[in-house]
Formats: sequence, C-alpha cells, structure tokens
Amino acid sequence: MTFDGRIALVTGAGSGIGAAIARRLGAGGARIALADLKADAAEALAAELRDAGVEVAAFAVDVADPDAVAGLVADVVTRFGGLHLAVNNAGIGGAEGPVGAYSIAGWRRVIDVNLNGVFYAMHAEIPAMLAAGGGAIVNMASILGLNGFAGSAAYVAAKHGVIGLTKTAAVEYSAQGVRVNAVCPGFIDTPLIAHVEPEARRHLVRQHPIGRLGTPEEVAALTCFLLSDEAGFVTGSAHLVDGGWSAV
Repeated sequence: MTFDGRIALVTGAGSGIGAAIARRLGAGGARIALADLKADAAEALAAELRDAGVEVAAFAVDVADPDAVAGLVADVVTRFGGLHLAVNNAGIGGAEGPVGAYSIAGWRRVIDVNLNGVFYAMHAEIPAMLAAGGGAIVNMASILGLNGFAGSAAYVAAKHGVIGLTKTAAVEYSAQGVRVNAVCPGFIDTPLIAHVEPEARRHLVRQHPIGRLGTPEEVAALTCFLLSDEAGFVTGSAHLVDGGWSAV
C-alpha cells in the first residue's frame, strides 16, 4: 500500500494504535499531521518519523473541544495544502461502574472524547476532503461498539455511537468521493490497558480465542488498508480485528 502525495491526519497519535498507524502511513509515503492531547508524545513521534524521512507536523489538541478540532484541521490544510486521509483514533477508557451508579462527570467526559470528538473531527475533515477531491476516513470504534461490557457503560455507548456515525457519514458522502469506515479492535496491548491487574489481564486474554491480546501493528495494518486505494469499494462498514472475540 502506498500513500504517496496523500496528506493524513491521525488523532491520538502519541502512542499505541495511533502511533502504529502513523508509522505505517509514513512508511507508505504519506505526509502526516500527528495530533494528541500530550504534546510531548506527539513531538517525540514526529522526531522519530522525521529521522525516517517522513514529512510530519505535531499538534496538541483536546478532541472534546470543537473549536480546537476545527482549528487543527484548518492548520493541517494550511501547513500541508489539503487533507486526504484521517484516522479518528483519540479515545479514553474512562470511569468504571454499573449504570445505576456510574459517575455523571465520567459519563460526560467519555462521551465528549470518544463520540463527540469523532463527530467534531469529521465535521471539519469532510469539507477539507471534499475540497481536496475526496479522501478516506477511519474511525476507531471497538469490539465494545458491537457488544456490551459490564462496568463500561459510557465507553460502550460511545463506541456504538461511533459505528452509527460512521455508517451515516458513509451514506451521505461516499458518492462524493469520501469513504468512511470503522475499525473494531478487541483488547489491544496498549497504554490504555496498562493499569489492568494481572488476573484481569488474563481474563481479557481468555476472551480472545486466538489466546492473546492484539498488537497496535495489527490494527494499523487493517486501518491502512481501509485508507488505501485497494479498499476503494469499501465504505460504511465496521471491520473486526478482535482475535475471534465476536465468533464466540
């Protein structure tokens, strides 16, 4: 897969899945805007990619702030001259607890980042892509966008919403040259689950018939396929990379 001449934006790019996607896009020839809440993480990856010959810029942004997201996309277009590819990957795990006792503040924060943040991003990205003659978007959903999971009401609700938003945008814009898909990872070995206790981690592993957690690189491979011209007839769908979780 090659991305020569393409300008890509990746949110949540400072670590984990986002960083793996950015590396793969860079290896394919894309020029990349890295966005992350943690400016130092985005800058560190940008330095790594520059050393590999990639044209890259780093931006600090909170995707829950619609004005900041609109400004980010405007800055990317100004810096690179357009936008062709976007991966809306920024997300948080959030608070835990049953629905009847779930923190209202925790609910709002997870929805703001994991769902509203994807909407704000597409709201700005799609016009930029239309102006550039078309493009492709991948929204990072989750296996929990297709299933329930006790204790994670806000995360589950947000990821279900991301899939619905993805399908709606695809129906609206695919004929205009903007494809929109979602990726639904199982549990991936990233900093997002670094806090999980050993027994809980073993429980998560057991949910995957393949017998292990996924890697960021495995999610990046599917994501970059969906961004590529090889996936030109693929739009409006949610794609699993879950080690068999959904087959059980």
